[in-house]
Amino acid sequence: MKTSEFLSILKQHTDKSLLFEYSPGMLVGANYHVTEVKNITVDAVDCGANTDFWKETVIQLWESPTEIGKTEYLTVYKALSILTKVDKMKSMDQDAEVKFEYGNALFHTAHLFVNDFAINDRQLIFNLAVTKTDCKAKDTCGVPNTETAEACAPGSGCC
Repeated sequence: MKTSEFLSILKQHTDKSLLFEYSPGMLVGANYHVTEVKNITVDAVDCGANTDFWKETVIQLWESPTEIGKTEYLTVYKALSILTKVDKMKSMDQDAEVKFEYGNALFHTAHLFVNDFAINDRQLIFNLAVTKTDCKAKDTCGVPNTETAEACAPGSGCC
């Protein structure tokens, strides 16, 4: 999800609580805070010697140990005001993919992308997912494409 799309969804639902599901059925605690917003530039070379360049907006979520047991989540309105203030100080690239940095005692710290979102009467819930690693130079490196069922059929030699 692009930063602009994320902000647009927030602007449409300022009257709701903002929740994040970091794993199926697992929500970031109501004691979370937005502790940092990072404008990241990735300038990379893959294993096939191809260069790549992209930007990301990474929003860090942190659960305060002094607020364990808190039941009221951050409002969309408050989160949007934080992000608006950040954008005035350090402009966010609206075309950059938005990711969330999060971890707790049961879940390793990771950059999570927005997989989906849901809206109900009182809540806006973003479903987050871990980005899987991948070889971007499969053709160059001779790695078989296993994304189709036929490519990984029994006896095909790729599995």
